[in-house]
Amino acid sequence: MDRYAVVGNPIAHSKSPLIHAAFARQTGEALSYEALLAPLDGFARAIAEFRAAGGRGANVTVPFKLEAFALADRHTARAQAAGAVNTLVFDADGIIGDNTDGAGLVRDLGVNLGCALAGSRILLLGAGGASRGVLLPLLAERPAALVIANRSADKATALAGRFAPQAAATQLRGGGFDALAGERFDLVINATAASLAGDVPPLPPGLYAEGALAYDMMYGPGRTPFLDTALADGAARVADGLGMLVEQAAESFALWRGVRPDSTPVLAELRRLIAAG
Repeated sequence: MDRYAVVGNPIAHSKSPLIHAAFARQTGEALSYEALLAPLDGFARAIAEFRAAGGRGANVTVPFKLEAFALADRHTARAQAAGAVNTLVFDADGIIGDNTDGAGLVRDLGVNLGCALAGSRILLLGAGGASRGVLLPLLAERPAALVIANRSADKATALAGRFAPQAAATQLRGGGFDALAGERFDLVINATAASLAGDVPPLPPGLYAEGALAYDMMYGPGRTPFLDTALADGAARVADGLGMLVEQAAESFALWRGVRPDSTPVLAELRRLIAAG
């Protein structure tokens, strides 16, 4: 039986084994998928041992995505753009590094949430790894404008500059939160870690256009503070990042097995389990 794993530290909380087990049952693929705790100073060794024991591929989570990028022998274009890897594919020629986060986000937005990205105005909050990982797939959808906002305006500006060559159809710029006053957006994506601490980015009021969607990459049993604040500020609807988690997993599964599972029933079941605690 082909073996796969998600590698991280910590890892016990990961929903990936549940998701991939459901995908395997649905598609009839014979595989096992486990959660693998790697020592903080032993990621490369853990991957080498897993591969030697018959591993065919792995997902990578915090804090090893940069190490996974360095470990890979080859990178996909989206991994190269992200500068980080969350999916490893093992083949006879070595290790391929990919990043499925952006594809997962775009599919959740477009398919699950019916959010039209082409021609839209998008605000992306945060200029760290989470933002970097989704920028290329977002730009590929050809929004009219994409603004990156961050506490450190210089970091947001630098990130926008890095992706400028891929933004031919999009007005792309970066800056600080205070520079957003007076602007309105169709989609606001929170890619900061603020929700982990129960915080909200310091945004000016009135950012949401008519019918706008607020999206938080974090998820939990209830709405995050960011989503509560967005509703109070005029967002027409809100969504958390659970769909992104399932869709990036489906993208990884398709890379490994050559078949794309139906994410809809898996997402529904996972949301039920989280709500039940």
